Amino acid sequence: MVRTRSWIVLCLGLLTAGAPAAYAADCPGHPDALGTSRTLVVDPREHPRIGTMQYRETLPLRDHEVVLTFDDGPLPKYSNQVLKMLDDECIKATFFIIGQQAKANPEGVRKLVAAGHTVGTHSMSHPLTFDRMPVEKYEPEINGGIEWTSAAMTDPSKLAPFFRIPGLMRAEGVENYLISRGIQVWSADFPADDWRHVSSDRVYQLAMQRLEAKGKGILLLHDIQARTVAALPKIIRDLKARGYRIVHVVPATADRPATPTTPVEWLLHPPTETTPIARWPAVPNFVFTETRTLPAPALADLNALTEHQPLLPRRTKAQTNIASTLAVPGRDLFAIPEGSVEVLLSTTLSRRAATRMAMAAETPHTAKDKAAKGKAGKMHAPRTAHAAPAGPKHAAQAKNTAPKSTTPTRLATGVKKRA
Repeated sequence: MVRTRSWIVLCLGLLTAGAPAAYAADCPGHPDALGTSRTLVVDPREHPRIGTMQYRETLPLRDHEVVLTFDDGPLPKYSNQVLKMLDDECIKATFFIIGQQAKANPEGVRKLVAAGHTVGTHSMSHPLTFDRMPVEKYEPEINGGIEWTSAAMTDPSKLAPFFRIPGLMRAEGVENYLISRGIQVWSADFPADDWRHVSSDRVYQLAMQRLEAKGKGILLLHDIQARTVAALPKIIRDLKARGYRIVHVVPATADRPATPTTPVEWLLHPPTETTPIARWPAVPNFVFTETRTLPAPALADLNALTEHQPLLPRRTKAQTNIASTLAVPGRDLFAIPEGSVEVLLSTTLSRRAATRMAMAAETPHTAKDKAAKGKAGKMHAPRTAHAAPAGPKHAAQAKNTAPKSTTPTRLATGVKKRA
């Protein structure tokens, strides 16, 4: 009995653990479909800005998880084809609707909701000037897109409080306005550049290259482009081949609480203990409990003698007790023998002086002889130098009478050459 119960519990645990994968593969008529691996419930008020193309945080995805997003629809000619491809693969995505498109094609909005996709908004007319719009212009753009998109729905409560700024032309005023209304601002982690005039192969290549570079994230596409319709089957094929999984994002409600996460999971590449920090952390702004200033110390706080207070100037009254608390040093503490070699050796110049003193003490007579010879040499040199400019007769007499020394001769010769 014990073994049987243990086996049953183990089997139930394995089935429960494998439930998301089985649900993802459960796509009627398409056994090899990519499917949707899990649903992520987010609270827009807790994380109001997402997408590392512009913001610090992104969705708390695991490695090899992708969120597909489509902008600017619905446009029946291409949006219906995109919707069919996603339905065939049982993929749930997020669509950001233009108000004018919803007004012209409300049935396309209802199809998205009926298929179980998440529907957000993308302004009323898709202006690329949100980064420099005044409030009186961007408010009608935001509100118009919300009103027409929700009006196209059978149940307006299905509209998700998600908004993507057209062209990602973000502005702080726009973001603050959206956040104040509880609307989450969506950017992306990487685009496929399908709004540019490029081939469908290039859209496919950019999507996969950028996904491989980041390992996970929010992919930005457009369901109103023919190149996107042509590239999407190849993107889905490679996602399956490379082991990527699709995540469906929905907003939290009173009946559907947000998926439990940690703050670090909202970073695209959370730091680890093995990764060195590339910069110093920011210094926090400390909040002090009290802002009042302390009173200035009184004279009594400094233990100054009362009888001395009238005799002291104001600046020195506070210093009277400082001297009385210090011990009086003895006189012999500062006694230094005059001419002490130890004192002279304490500095570089003093060491030279001490060396000279030691040499003078050892050989006093030698130093005196050298000094006498130096004085004699100095006396002869000027006389010879002054005799040099004289006439030939005086020069000959000087040559015969001068002592045999090489130094005066050289000086005289040099003077003659210069002359």
